[in-house]
Amino acid sequence: APAKQAPAPPPPPEPPAEQKTEQGVSEASDEKEEEKTKVLCCKVKPQSKIGRLLQYRFPSSIDPFTNLIYVLWLFCVSLAFNWNVWMIPVRWAFPYQTPDNIHVWLLIDYLCDAIYILDILAFQPRLQFVLHGDIVVNIGKGKILEYLDVVSLLPLELLYFKTGINPLLRLPRILKFMSFFEFNKRLEAILTNAYVYRVIRTTTYLLYAVHCNACLYYWGSSFEGLGFSEWTYDGTGNSYFRCYYFAVKTLLTIGGLPEPTTLFEIVFQLINYFIGVFVFSIMIGQMRDVVGAATAAQTKYRACVDNTVKYMASYRIPKDVQNRVKTWYSCTWQSQGMLDEQELLDQLPDKMRLDIAVDVSYNIISKVPLFQGCDRQMIFDMLKRLRSVVYLPGDYVCKKDEVGREMYIIKAGEVQVVGGPDGKTVFVTLKAGAVFGEVSLLAVGGGNRRTANVVARGFANLLILTKKDLNEIMVHYPESQKLLRKKLLFKLCVTCCLPGRKMVMKDKKPAEKKEEEKEPIPIIPPRAETPKLLKAALEMTEKTGMKGTWSKLKDRSNRSSVSLQVHTLNLTQQNVFKFNVIIH
Repeated sequence: APAKQAPAPPPPPEPPAEQKTEQGVSEASDEKEEEKTKVLCCKVKPQSKIGRLLQYRFPSSIDPFTNLIYVLWLFCVSLAFNWNVWMIPVRWAFPYQTPDNIHVWLLIDYLCDAIYILDILAFQPRLQFVLHGDIVVNIGKGKILEYLDVVSLLPLELLYFKTGINPLLRLPRILKFMSFFEFNKRLEAILTNAYVYRVIRTTTYLLYAVHCNACLYYWGSSFEGLGFSEWTYDGTGNSYFRCYYFAVKTLLTIGGLPEPTTLFEIVFQLINYFIGVFVFSIMIGQMRDVVGAATAAQTKYRACVDNTVKYMASYRIPKDVQNRVKTWYSCTWQSQGMLDEQELLDQLPDKMRLDIAVDVSYNIISKVPLFQGCDRQMIFDMLKRLRSVVYLPGDYVCKKDEVGREMYIIKAGEVQVVGGPDGKTVFVTLKAGAVFGEVSLLAVGGGNRRTANVVARGFANLLILTKKDLNEIMVHYPESQKLLRKKLLFKLCVTCCLPGRKMVMKDKKPAEKKEEEKEPIPIIPPRAETPKLLKAALEMTEKTGMKGTWSKLKDRSNRSSVSLQVHTLNLTQQNVFKFNVIIH
């Protein structure tokens, strides 16, 4: 008998509609990618870096202040400028340019000329500039080229055919110094520690002055004849280093040089001495200014510390207090790099100050639950008023029952709310992003006193907002003010209902408890007892027959007391209604 076939497996369940759509989208995207990668049944490799570089389009306009490519190009122009500045005197004075290596010198010269031409034709016309307050970015309306850039490319090399290859014909290339100075400005704006580059640049200026003097000394020695006298170079050893050593001793007025004998040598040495004193004094002054500007903030910090230490020593402040003050100065300087950030920010325009404040503190303020839902512009105004203060471990940020004039936002570190009989019981620890001191600052709950002690657990950096600044801000944002008060009232109600609140209330004195246990004042005060004199007068009227007159007076007094009680009840009901409206 034929074998029975096994039953076919059941078909898989159909995927849900969402998976079908996702699969369809993925299949369509895969097909599109395959179509892109297949041209005439041949797979195309992804574009290489060289292909991307070849397809790169030069920008139509260049921002000289923010474009990094332009700074790199200025670096290339500066290299070409320095080649001409340093090598032209050497090739003119020393016999380093020979027929054997002339092709190398000319190749580098023409490469530098190509960089100059490319800078004038491609980069300079595309630079953005300000014209009558507007930024001009149109290449057709580019700024006029500097006449020095044009003069620096004078083709005096054509005279080579008549005079021979003379390096002095390339002196116009030195007129490209404006690009070199512009590169220095752009590089200093990028560098964090720009003073290091300034020191190197100033030292290079001094070395270049010595370099030129060495070239002139060799030229003077060859003019008179090498080894003509003790003053001239005798031609032994490395000519450049020997002449450079002589130039250093001359410009720095070290002494120990042979005496000049001829008139040419005497005049040359006198000019050397005058130029050396002038150049060396300028370089020393420049170096002093650079180093002084680099250490200005640190010098001010040291002066503040020294003055504070002298003040504490003159009043015989205890050593532990002096040590804490010194530690505060040190920690503030290490964390901020300055003692008062506000002094630096006040020099900036309001818009720039806001931009810096947003980058520094907005992430912290936006995560605070108290300010969520408030007007964003109000938060921006608060950011400009915040002041950063560093607290040492164990410092009291605020104490109980003192008047609250500031609110605090923890930027870094932790603080602890302490209390108890010994004042050391930790109720809660607040971390970065927490806010405290806002209840007494807004005078919510009927008082502006601090309700607890707050101590810094370690080194804590707090952002402080004063009551004066907050009131000036809240005037312009009434809706945010209502929202803040509503949140604070809710916070007070929740805090009073928590069990931990009882722990904080234990710190109060017994006298305060007695005051709390007093009987509440009644809404309608009880009627005072009739004076004895009035009772006696009433009895006399009954006996003498003046009962009607006194009864009228009695009715009037009763009516006035009842109206007074009703008026008091109405005022009390109005106050209760207002309080309920605020709560809701």
